Amino acid sequence: MKFIKRFFLYFALLLVIASLLAVATGHSHLFKAVASTYLIGNTGPTIDDHRHFNNREIETSEHEEWKLAGKYGQYSNDSLHTEIEKYNPAALTVIKNNELIYEEYWDDYNENSQTNSFSMAKSYTSLLIGIAIQEGHINSVDDPAANYLDQYKDNPELTIKDLLTMSSGINFDESYNSPFGHMAKAYYGTDLKTLNQEYQVTSTPGKEWIYLGGNTIILSFILEKATGKSTADYFSEKIWKKIGAKNPALWTLDKKGGNEKAYCCFYSNARDYARIGQLLLNKGLWNNERVIPESYIAAATTPAFHLKKDGLPVDFYGYQIWTDYYKNLDIYYFRGILGQYTIMIPEKNLVIVRLGHERPSTFINGNPSDFYTYIDFALDM
Repeated sequence: MKFIKRFFLYFALLLVIASLLAVATGHSHLFKAVASTYLIGNTGPTIDDHRHFNNREIETSEHEEWKLAGKYGQYSNDSLHTEIEKYNPAALTVIKNNELIYEEYWDDYNENSQTNSFSMAKSYTSLLIGIAIQEGHINSVDDPAANYLDQYKDNPELTIKDLLTMSSGINFDESYNSPFGHMAKAYYGTDLKTLNQEYQVTSTPGKEWIYLGGNTIILSFILEKATGKSTADYFSEKIWKKIGAKNPALWTLDKKGGNEKAYCCFYSNARDYARIGQLLLNKGLWNNERVIPESYIAAATTPAFHLKKDGLPVDFYGYQIWTDYYKNLDIYYFRGILGQYTIMIPEKNLVIVRLGHERPSTFINGNPSDFYTYIDFALDM
């Protein structure tokens, strides 16, 4: 009995010491990380994490139902379907010519389920920049970030375009495997603005492409400063209400009443995610109303051609939007780390949304290999 008491005493002391060290070294986010992962049986972020965080609701307005295609639900391809089910999907939706032609859900998910967009949210933040330019809140993508954020007054060379194209030169120590890195602090921490103060421009902006979510966070701060509105409220007013989304969405905050985690953590369903894809296929129009400038969409979906660390040109990324060329088709898309995709194929007037819990570790031409499976599945229709 004495041994057991001594064990728990030492264990409690160890926890206290570890907690004090975490706070003293600026790693208090680890408490939230452990509580929302390992203590409830997870090993990392999930598509249902909104329940563990504060969120801001993205209000919708009058709902517009998707029209069902004449052959809705009549397609099957057993071999491709088997491939699709390898990576724990939650939803797959295909829109063709503005009509819902196919949808499928797995486990307990359905057409109204709110699941995490992860990095698809980066693309949404980019679209808001285009709208802010259209409305005159921002002059152009060539504006210095310092015009809006005093933190960069000593770096007038840093532009909004540099942030959009992931070429800011800011030293974000971003690792998706490290519990001590920028992404872990951003995801589980409670003060994005204070966190952002830790990082500086350390190399020439506009030269080297490095995929860093911190760039998107800065874009959201610029939006807030330029528009006087939160990122979620601006998205609700300028996009979500315009495109007839069925359900209110959520955008996770760093704390109650705080800032949106703009690089991730937008929660909605496959049908409503598909509306954003269709908006881009419509070149920024919805019901003949201009929502996003056509010129901005054209620029956002064109590769920026900055250089990677290996010296090769980036021919697959525009303004926070991925691009590809496959089967003689130009393709652009949004993607998230656990296999979230909104894929747009303009020549086919086709939108594909895939949501799920994981994606393969194999990549082809810079794209996760399952990305091509969803395209093949839709094209085969």
